[in-house]
Amino acid sequence: MEQNVFEVKDLTYSCLGKFPALCGIDLDINERERIALLGANGSGKSSLLNILNGLAFPQKGEIRFRGQRLSEESLRDEGFNGLFRRTVGFVFQNSDAQLFSSTVWDEIAFGPIQLGLSRTEVEGRVIDLLKMLHMENLRERSPYQLSGGEKKKVAIASTLAINPDVLLLDEPTNGLDPRTQSWLVELLEELHRVGKTLITATHDLNIVERISDRVIVLAEDHTVAAEGSASEVLENRPLLLEANLIHDHLHRHAGIAHSHAHGHFSEHPHTHKKVFK
Repeated sequence: MEQNVFEVKDLTYSCLGKFPALCGIDLDINERERIALLGANGSGKSSLLNILNGLAFPQKGEIRFRGQRLSEESLRDEGFNGLFRRTVGFVFQNSDAQLFSSTVWDEIAFGPIQLGLSRTEVEGRVIDLLKMLHMENLRERSPYQLSGGEKKKVAIASTLAINPDVLLLDEPTNGLDPRTQSWLVELLEELHRVGKTLITATHDLNIVERISDRVIVLAEDHTVAAEGSASEVLENRPLLLEANLIHDHLHRHAGIAHSHAHGHFSEHPHTHKKVFK
């Protein structure tokens, strides 16, 4: 049986101590598992990722990383902090919030340099990632001069450069064109094949089956509404409606009104029912 990489018990968190974001969350995540966190905007997905990454801390409850409590106090310990930061990588929703170096090369090299790798090792990692992500032509470009999709690739490369075992991704397909979205999903599938633990927050229902073994749905009241396989969750129309992941849209055909469920799919699932004549 796989070890838990994260254990979350009765976690409650409020932004600025007064705006509820997460309420009574219980959650275990196994090594090498793929988790999709589903929920409408404001349901608490980003807050949960921030807590899993040690960027925020709950007012109530407990979170453990590989059996050790994850807290402000534990992260003051240099040994634990170093291990945690080498093991867990975070790809922010907004790439501009993550990128800060003058060139793409420097951006990708930053993490390995902080890990104390030799110059040869750093160069090797940067070159490998530039090739893997087909970005060799961008190495001397400023990240701020790149397109949204290119920035996302650089943000992902800078995270992968530390070779983390666990990857947290916050709405990774937001703002990407279809080709870049497809590339990203294929990359996540490859990272899973090499044994990474992937935790992806999204409201893009179209990618869920390809990026997850288990889906956790956050409700708009900031609790866990449900969890299960991708097929179980995506086929549960009442759950998706209640979680505000799809909505009913009424329109008329030949005098008959039909209800269609619309959500964040590339091809919307349609449920037809006669409402009135």
